[in-house]
Amino acid sequence: MKSNQLKLTFCGGVGQVTGANFLLENDSVKILIDCGLLQGVATANAFNSASFVYNPADVHMLFVTHAHLDHVGRIAKLVRDGFRGVIYSTPNTKDLAKLIMEDALSIMKREMARDGREPMYDIADIEQAQRLWKTIPYHTATEIPGGLSVYFKDAGHILGSAIIEFSYGKKKIVFTGDLGNSPTPLLRDTEVITDADYLVMESVYGDRNHEPVGERKEKLERIINESASRGGTLVIPAFSIERTQVILYEINSLVEAGKVPSVPVFVDSPLAIKVTDIYKTATEHFKAEVQKEISDGDDIFNFPKLQFTINRESSEAIDRVPNPKIILAGAGMSNGGRITHHEMRYLPDPKSTILFVGYQSAGTLGREIQSGVKNITIQGSKIKVRATIDTIYGYSSHKDSDHLVEFVSTTKDRVQKVFVVMGETKSALFLVQRLRDYLGVNAVHPELNESVILDF
Repeated sequence: MKSNQLKLTFCGGVGQVTGANFLLENDSVKILIDCGLLQGVATANAFNSASFVYNPADVHMLFVTHAHLDHVGRIAKLVRDGFRGVIYSTPNTKDLAKLIMEDALSIMKREMARDGREPMYDIADIEQAQRLWKTIPYHTATEIPGGLSVYFKDAGHILGSAIIEFSYGKKKIVFTGDLGNSPTPLLRDTEVITDADYLVMESVYGDRNHEPVGERKEKLERIINESASRGGTLVIPAFSIERTQVILYEINSLVEAGKVPSVPVFVDSPLAIKVTDIYKTATEHFKAEVQKEISDGDDIFNFPKLQFTINRESSEAIDRVPNPKIILAGAGMSNGGRITHHEMRYLPDPKSTILFVGYQSAGTLGREIQSGVKNITIQGSKIKVRATIDTIYGYSSHKDSDHLVEFVSTTKDRVQKVFVVMGETKSALFLVQRLRDYLGVNAVHPELNESVILDF
């Protein structure tokens, strides 16, 4: 490899939304970007437990775009397998990632105990990862080994999420991580990229658009009112990071405005409760109007009849609370967690509603329910689906197809190549074609473990 070149290898996150893992290197340094868990596909367990395609002991640095499991879920395994370099992220990503990895470990232990398998890491590996972890604030140029410098911009996806720019010589390669669906109710907008020479970008919604963001709150209001008028339970599978906090903020606003009845609302997720506590300490990253609400005295994550259920006993007691009521629980794709118990209880109830407010990966229970099946198996039990099934796509934390194209358009005159990843193959290929047709850029969908040499 020449001194003005970098090699990029796509070690994960190709042909799938999940499992992000990219290796950037020259002759003197090896850098990973994200080290996520593959989820929702039959090959997930084999992929996640397999040896890495590189030697973790040879890697000098790991940069983390944000704290979702599909971007941080194998970091502790990386450490167990020999990584002793430095991990970098924003401060909030470090704090959230610790919670996410600990929660994933507890779930993994339960699942693998049933199968007689050992977890791929333990709590000591998480603790070691935290000791290796350093933080860089947004908008702080930082020199790193190998002749590179790095800079974080706000991705607007979840708290702490970053677009990571690496400068080498006179050129720049940018990793988007996941890009927020701006404007969002809580967070500041995704920052603009104008000078990327190479772009590695997500494509979760590369082949479709969301409903207009202005309609999402109105739709939530309608669904809450319809569920309450039927005397049913509104069950919302919600991701612990960002989605739960956004929905709480929106319900708080609707209750205060008298637009929905004040019914019991339960946040039935210990992880989401801990994450909400972190959000409460990081309000400087919220958009200006939300910060003003807080300074004016509004407790945006609290309202009458809201209850946080920490232990199993209080979770089970939700069943005995008379309808109407609202339950937010994880996991967001219904692939485990307390949400499955609520779905078993309320899917057969024609008065109740299951409302999806986030992406449902192919192969997950959430995607199966969302697709409209009339019979489903949960934890070995056959369940008839009589509840109303609804989706609000506007609460997605990912940019849709039009906005992904718009994101690239601000750097189209400079960018030499766009690598479209982190999306199902159909979605990624659709976005590749749109970028070629609409912007005239050189866009490609790489293969898993493919390496490319980039000239700088």
